[in-house]
Amino acid sequence: MIRIELSTATLAAARIAISPITELIGALELLHRYGGGAVPWPYTQWAERARGVLAARSPDAPLRVYGRLLDVRARQRTPDLFHPMAAGPAPELGEELELLRRTPAETVDAQLAVHHPDAVPEWLWEYQRNPVVAFAALADDLAAFWDEAMLGVWPRMAGALDEEVQLRARAIATGGAATLLGGLAGVARWEPPVLSLPKTKESFMGTAGRRLLLVPALFADRKVACSTDNPEVLRLTYQCRGAAVLAPGPDRAPATDRLGLMLGERRAQVLRALTVPATTSGLVAGLGLPASTVSEQLTALHAAGVLHRRRVGRRVFYGLEPAGHTLLELFDSVAANQFHPQ
Repeated sequence: MIRIELSTATLAAARIAISPITELIGALELLHRYGGGAVPWPYTQWAERARGVLAARSPDAPLRVYGRLLDVRARQRTPDLFHPMAAGPAPELGEELELLRRTPAETVDAQLAVHHPDAVPEWLWEYQRNPVVAFAALADDLAAFWDEAMLGVWPRMAGALDEEVQLRARAIATGGAATLLGGLAGVARWEPPVLSLPKTKESFMGTAGRRLLLVPALFADRKVACSTDNPEVLRLTYQCRGAAVLAPGPDRAPATDRLGLMLGERRAQVLRALTVPATTSGLVAGLGLPASTVSEQLTALHAAGVLHRRRVGRRVFYGLEPAGHTLLELFDSVAANQFHPQ
């Protein structure tokens, strides 16, 4: 268990940001974690395609470093230098990859000395001996994998992440970062002022002088990750709601769609999607339905009292009322519980 004591100043300076490279690394880790076995919904069909992309690469391809780091992380902490931290709230992947390319040699030496004080593993030697070439090759390999395996799903992912940021930023503004940390139950325990994360070794750290950066990720695989090597920023990556956008619409329904038979296929599809509050445009992107169809179904569901409208800034979010949750529990409990991010 790692216990992090979050100071009042750290919580007050908390911000939330989207990070494409975080999703990219999370996707590679998910593929490595499940190997050739079954990948859980909603990642199943994406993983089938992405495995083919990954299989075309050699066992020594630069991006394989993330699988090796994941294996090491089961025993000890790993350096953060392979996961750059951009300054803005919504950096482009290109910006983050450029940071990776420009990883300073002194940062490599410092972090490897901390995490591998006895001996640096052979598969990390090149990053220390020739960081300019090694990190450039890694960035290029990541960019190629993104284009082949991630680019097609990114518009839907970006919509879900953007809506998560809108909702969470409002919660942080009105109730502070503690309101978000309290919602990480199941994968983390928040007992103010200490956040505890499940790890193999016991450790304790403070956050004096650091800012808190919260990064929602659809590919977090229901885990909270903590990056601690940056002396100015503590980054917490957590499971973003809305990962269902990664699953094609027809495959979200159970084999026997009783809810669809009762409400109609499209209306049931919209209702299921609203287990995570969403805007009309977010539903259009996530479900692949025409805007007119989504609006029609939202109007009918709202009139039936199974969903509500909430305005956040200039956006209108739709979410389920208790009656909507009850419908899913009664008619669609299997599908509704296949993926329940904490």
